[in-house]
Formats: sequence, structure tokens, C-alpha cells
Amino acid sequence: MDLTITLLLIAALFLILASGVWIGLALTGVAWIGMELFTSRPVGDAMAMTIWGSASSWTLTALPLFIWMGEILFRTKLSEDMFKGLAPWLDKLPGRLLHTNIIGSTIFAAVSGSSAATCATIGKMTLPELKRRGYPEEMTIGTLAGASTLGLLIPPSIIMIVYGVTANVSIAQLFIAGVVPGLLLGGLFMAYTIVWSLLNPERIPPADQPLGFLQKLYASRHLIPVVSLIGAVLGSIYSGIATATEAAAVGVVGAMVIALVQNELNWKNFRDSLLGATRLYCMIALILAGAAFLTLAMGYIGLPRHLAEWIGSLGLSPLMLTLALMAFFIVLGCFLDGISIVVLTMGVLLPTVEAAGFDLIWFGIFVVVVVEMAQITPPVGFNLFVLQGMTKKEITWLARVALPMFCLMVLAILLLYFFPGLVTWLPQQMAG
Repeated sequence: MDLTITLLLIAALFLILASGVWIGLALTGVAWIGMELFTSRPVGDAMAMTIWGSASSWTLTALPLFIWMGEILFRTKLSEDMFKGLAPWLDKLPGRLLHTNIIGSTIFAAVSGSSAATCATIGKMTLPELKRRGYPEEMTIGTLAGASTLGLLIPPSIIMIVYGVTANVSIAQLFIAGVVPGLLLGGLFMAYTIVWSLLNPERIPPADQPLGFLQKLYASRHLIPVVSLIGAVLGSIYSGIATATEAAAVGVVGAMVIALVQNELNWKNFRDSLLGATRLYCMIALILAGAAFLTLAMGYIGLPRHLAEWIGSLGLSPLMLTLALMAFFIVLGCFLDGISIVVLTMGVLLPTVEAAGFDLIWFGIFVVVVVEMAQITPPVGFNLFVLQGMTKKEITWLARVALPMFCLMVLAILLLYFFPGLVTWLPQQMAG
């Protein structure tokens, strides 16, 4: 009977979501229906306590600050400067300037925390330039679609903060754990680009006028602002000087300093960045509040217990459980954004994952990589929406050119499973 109720509520949730109701309100509504009809707990009291508790988390204050930092940087010349600093060093590498998407996204991810912001910021600058130079469009857009998802994995990461709060694990440890997998994924994207370029050399435009070493070094001065900001934010966390929330405040101040130096810190940009961050955070906070209430309702109804018992009864090996969860998250990613996926599923899945012996830090990175994959799967792939707005291409075409990057993320999941030290080694060193 409990399982039937649970399935009915899940069906109701997807029906309401399909009708276009805001995700946060849909989650709250289904939770209310579930508790009102199928439990004896007073619903109003439970909802008020749960929503207040989820909204007043001190750890969560890092989230709006990192979003604001990204919004400020989005309105500066930071991305343009990164291109100028990177381009001279890539002339000898097969694929040449195709790598600016990947390296630029990797660098910007370390100051952004959002894959959509990384995609929009890097894409606005690289796509017109690469098109003007004659680089193949399917590779320039495909590499950007894949590499911009690193905004979720390379710290600081909005989704890591959400997972850390939901799973009650150290956000600083998660940030540290994301560094090596992020660089690994960036390396896989670059390796694919190199192989593709060696197989299709006629499609890569000739190199620019070669620069001497000192000229390249001089061009690299454009990278100083972004490298300094990354050093300030991540260095303050890793050295133990600041918590994730305090480091986010450091990032906001650093972003304002960069905007001031570049003469971009005017009243309009300040107001637009603050309003943009407020809008995005309010959306996320509503989803988090609704998901926290739904998790509570599902707990009273018995979903986590039933799901854990069902998965346990399947007798899956850890590898098969990992693959099953990956398929589950990919399917959810076709309909929900990454933050919704995390907050909707963690309350249900974490007991099962812990019972299977998974390290919660490792599982957090696994979830982030799988959610990255959801960013480039139609119909609700956020990065595909961003790219569609910039390129006016069909979603199906964008998904097709991003498919190789999706396959590389599957490979990355398998590497992380067979070599868990890629995730856990760095946090252990920092803790020791």
C-alpha cells in the first residue's frame, strides 16, 4: 500500500512539472498532498519548520555569494582577456585554438560555480572568434558544450554546496575532491580534440604568425586577474584560513576589484549583477525548500525505506549499482535541472548508498559528473538552451555535436569508479 501511494505521488509530481508549474511549488504541492492524505502529522507545522530550516542554513549562504561573483565577472572583460592570454600558447598543439574553449572553461569554472554562466561567458567570446578564423562549427560548439559543464565540477561549485548541505558532508572537502576529476575531464576533452584534429588536419586553419617565448609571456599578462582571483578563493579554503562561505565573500570582493580595475564597475553593472544573482538564488532556494518538504513527506510515507529495500533486494554489485544510478540520473536529467535532481533524490538515495559502502565525498563527485551529463541531454539540458540562444541552432543538432563529450563523461565515471583515489586522495592529504 505504501509503495502504491509513493508511485502515485511520483506520477503526480511529474504530471504537475509537465504542466509548467514552477519546480519549487510543484514539490511543495505534492508534499502537502502526500502528508495531508496519507499521514497523521499536522501538515502546516511540518511545512513551516522544514522550509524555515532549509532556508536558514548558514552553509547555504555561500551559494548566493558565489552566484553573485559569477554575475559580476560575467559583466567584465575577463573572458576576453583569457583568450588573449591563452591563444599564443596553443599554436603548436593539434587543434590549436579549439582548445581555448576547454582551457578557458576550466579556468573560468574555478571562479564561476555555474555551468550555464561558464558556457555563456566563454561562448560569447570564443564562438565568434573561432568562426571568423574558420574552425569547424560542430567542434567549436561541441567542445564548448562539454567543457562548460566543468563549471559544476571544478570548485567553487554551486551544486557541490547544495549536495554538501543535503548530504551533511564538508563542502570544503567536496571542493578539494573536485579538483582532480575536473582536470581529468578537461584532459579527456583535450585528448579527444587532439585525436580529432590529427584525423581531420585539413579542417584546422593555419596557425597565426608564431610568437617568441618572451612575446607569449607578455601576452600571458592578461591571465593575471583570473589567476589571482582563483588563488584568493581556493587558496583561502585549502589553507584553512576561510570556510566556503567566507571564501565566497572574498570572491565577491575580488570580482568587484577586477571589475573596478577594468572600468566595468558602474552602477548599472552592479545593479544588474545583484538582481541577476538574486533571481537565480531565489529560484534555487524555492526548489531547495520544496524538496526539503517533499523529502520529509516521503520519509513519513516510507519511500526511502522501500527504495532501499528494493535496491537491496536486487543484489547489485557496487559497479552495477553505480551504472544503475548513472542511468537513473541521466533519465532524470532529461526532465529536471541539476539542482532539482540533487535535492529531490539525495534524501531517498543516501541511506542506500551508505549501506552499499560508498564514500559520501566520492558519491558527491559522482553525482556532480552525472548531473554534468544532464546539462547536455535534451530536452532540459541547460547548456543546450544557452548554446541555442547564442547560435540559433536546433537542440537536436546541439545534442548531436555534444554527444562525444557525453561519452567521455561516461568514461570519466568508470575511471572514478575503478580508481576512487582520483577523488579521495587530495581531501585525505589536506585533512592529514
